[in-house]
Amino acid sequence: MALKAGSVSASRTVTVQCPVCSGDFGVSDINAHLDVCLLGGGRRSGAPATQPQDDTRTESKPPCKKARVSGESSSGRASESGTCPAPVFTMFHRTKLSEQERAPPHFPAKRTPPEEPDPGVTGASDQAGPPTKSLRALLDCGKPLAEVLRPSSLDEYFGQSRVLGEQSLLRTLLHAHDVPSLILWGPPGCGKTTLAHIIARNSKKNGTTRFVTLSATSTSTSEVREVIKQAQNELRLCKRKTILFIDEIHRFNKSQQDTFLPHVECGTVTLIGATTENPSFQVNAALLSRCRVLVLERLSVEAMGAVLRRAVAALGLSVLGVQETDRQNYDAGSTARTVESEPKVYIEQKALDTIAHLCDGDARAGLNGLQLAIQARISATKLARPGADGKTKDILVQEEHVKEGLQRSHILYDKAGEEHYNCISALHKSMRGSHENAALYWLGRMLEGGEDPLYVARRLVRFASEDVGLADPSALPQAVSAFQACHFIGMPECEVILAQCVVYLARAPKSVEVYMAYNNVKSCLRNHQGPLPPVPLHLRNAPTRLMKELGYAKGYKYNPAFREPVQQDYLPEELKGMNFFTWKPSASKSGP
Repeated sequence: MALKAGSVSASRTVTVQCPVCSGDFGVSDINAHLDVCLLGGGRRSGAPATQPQDDTRTESKPPCKKARVSGESSSGRASESGTCPAPVFTMFHRTKLSEQERAPPHFPAKRTPPEEPDPGVTGASDQAGPPTKSLRALLDCGKPLAEVLRPSSLDEYFGQSRVLGEQSLLRTLLHAHDVPSLILWGPPGCGKTTLAHIIARNSKKNGTTRFVTLSATSTSTSEVREVIKQAQNELRLCKRKTILFIDEIHRFNKSQQDTFLPHVECGTVTLIGATTENPSFQVNAALLSRCRVLVLERLSVEAMGAVLRRAVAALGLSVLGVQETDRQNYDAGSTARTVESEPKVYIEQKALDTIAHLCDGDARAGLNGLQLAIQARISATKLARPGADGKTKDILVQEEHVKEGLQRSHILYDKAGEEHYNCISALHKSMRGSHENAALYWLGRMLEGGEDPLYVARRLVRFASEDVGLADPSALPQAVSAFQACHFIGMPECEVILAQCVVYLARAPKSVEVYMAYNNVKSCLRNHQGPLPPVPLHLRNAPTRLMKELGYAKGYKYNPAFREPVQQDYLPEELKGMNFFTWKPSASKSGP
């Protein structure tokens, strides 16, 4: 017994550190302490290594059992029954752990200092005007400004009042969450994709619609079928509709577009397609009949001004008007900031007006041009050294900075699209109407848009024969010479050559009798019923003896051998006396 007691006292002299509270305990007491320490009742670091005998007995008691239901509070029941709460490990609790409990063993929990406000983020309480993020945060987020400031509601959507007016059909359907299949047709930057996302946001509010976005430039037919299969499951199991947005839908060929036909017909998906090309040429007619075409127009200067004002407000810029007082206020306060503080960005109203006029109704080009100009000015300010007083001037974006960012006027022209045919048609009709100024304008529109000058020259050759014709026989050689000169010289030197030919053809007298006569000939041939009449025998050539015996060339009168006019027939017997210059074609039959 003495040896045993001695051994127990000797074991208590050896201490072990608790991995939870970092306290020192005897070897025989550590297990009982851990049971209590896991519940938060153990002694923390800094307690004496040895404990009184009473404490040791208390900690050595086995833990009491507890019901598995953890949602009820057991404090009252435990006090009444005399039981103690059961030890439940913290990993089974779903409540948040404190910062100290999350700290690893043997290391004291570090106190996290309060977060300091980010100098790049301005709260709403600081000032009312700027947004939540700073100008630098918006410009340096890695996304184009047009994507960052994409409208999320119809109230922020500008420029399409004809389609989305207060009493328009589409706005009524959007409010009723009943969106039909649509084809959005319009030039780049007019808001097709933005409108599709606004429709998606409106449709998601009632929770019965999902929105899927695909791009025809990178999507295969198998991916489309997979999306349609998911839409069928969603509709059957969850009673949830699917809106499928296909960007650049004209990139799909006709067979790929046929994939949507049965599913749009039965309402499995609501199709919204966006295209810059004429749907009459690029979208399957069967699919087109199942969708409503919405024509979105190029944004006006007033609409572009509204878009830019919204961007300026979001970026927190200060606009300088045309008044002299604004300029004086800017000059007075431009050196009030130190090098460490963020310089304030100003922009002239004239610069915003320039963007609205030069972007040609393309909101994406206008916003990205504004972003480029501001970023260039900020970078130039960073590279500039501060003055002797350690202060730097604020940033001012002027008209020349905007023009430098846009490089040139943003002319909408697609050499393979509808605008190509629209412009050449306008040029042709302007020359036909002898309006030389309009003809020069459309010529410049095509050439500045990147049109091939040889294409224009070929059209001028055609016009010289079709519309000028015999009224001025020298027009055709003039057009052919212009084509050859453009082929020899090329752009941009051949611009004046084409301009000279365009003005000549516009001023020339017009005659379409040859053009109309030949059209009558084609109508006569195409509307003829039965076999075409044979060539008269006396007009046929007879190079062989057999052909002469058959009567070929018999009775032909050689015109140079006669001094007076020769009377003989040159038309078939069925068309004798036909005058194609005065004849009016009939769809039912041919002939005089």
